[in-house]
Amino acid sequence: MELAERAGGVVINADSAQVYADLRVLSARPSVADEARVPHRLFGYIDGAESSSAARGAADAREQIAAAQAAGRLPVLVGGTGLYLRTLIDGIAPVPEIDPAIRAEVRAMPVAEAHRALQEVDPVAAARLAPADTTRVARALEVARSTGRTLAAWQDAKSGGLGDAIRLVATTLLPDRDWLLARCETRLEAMFDEGAVDEVARLLARDDVPLAAPIRRAIGVPEIAAMLAGDMSREAALAAAKIATRQYAKRQYTWFRNQPPATWLRTSESEKDIIIGQIEIRLRN
Repeated sequence: MELAERAGGVVINADSAQVYADLRVLSARPSVADEARVPHRLFGYIDGAESSSAARGAADAREQIAAAQAAGRLPVLVGGTGLYLRTLIDGIAPVPEIDPAIRAEVRAMPVAEAHRALQEVDPVAAARLAPADTTRVARALEVARSTGRTLAAWQDAKSGGLGDAIRLVATTLLPDRDWLLARCETRLEAMFDEGAVDEVARLLARDDVPLAAPIRRAIGVPEIAAMLAGDMSREAALAAAKIATRQYAKRQYTWFRNQPPATWLRTSESEKDIIIGQIEIRLRN
């Protein structure tokens, strides 16, 4: 936000959970005061009954980036969802719509069973993906079953990326892991105390949110849902959500350390003034 203020910018979301209107607290979306301080775009703009996706996020981000540039503002893209960023920058694979019956069948499978099935139809993907990576295993399996082609084959035909059309000044924050994980746990405790439980209760009370809706898989939602159903104590739900958060943070850390291009600045600095100074120097060059 400070960078956007100093550069006359617009903050544009690239986080897959923060798009949902239903989860301001549990997704750590900017507060109302934050959004009043500088312009924010693509935060809380999708209803929980809808399905967001990397393709939709990239298309919406392209529109907001173009609008910011047309207004003479700096687009400040922020978020931790690598797939959203990669789709926006590199383009999208033209995968056809997945057969709903196949999707429902795959998403209902235990992840271990889905991974075994993936070994039969796409052994390369099965070898690359962690056996417990529910989302990616299911995606690879449903694409192979529905289209008869592997996801990698579709990805070879990517199009629509912004990478060649903009000058990207990217900075990846890789702080000390212990410091990061401690902050994750402290923040999650605050979420449970400051409205996350009520958010999930309201979400579950809706009868128009499908059981397979992506919002139901957001970290904290299944755990709080189990607590509200009486299947978990508050302490157990919080502990389970902490584990899920810690696992996700580790995957993010690994992805951002290894996957982005070497030209992306990687910094372990935690002082915002140092980070902003580094970015401003590169923006001027």
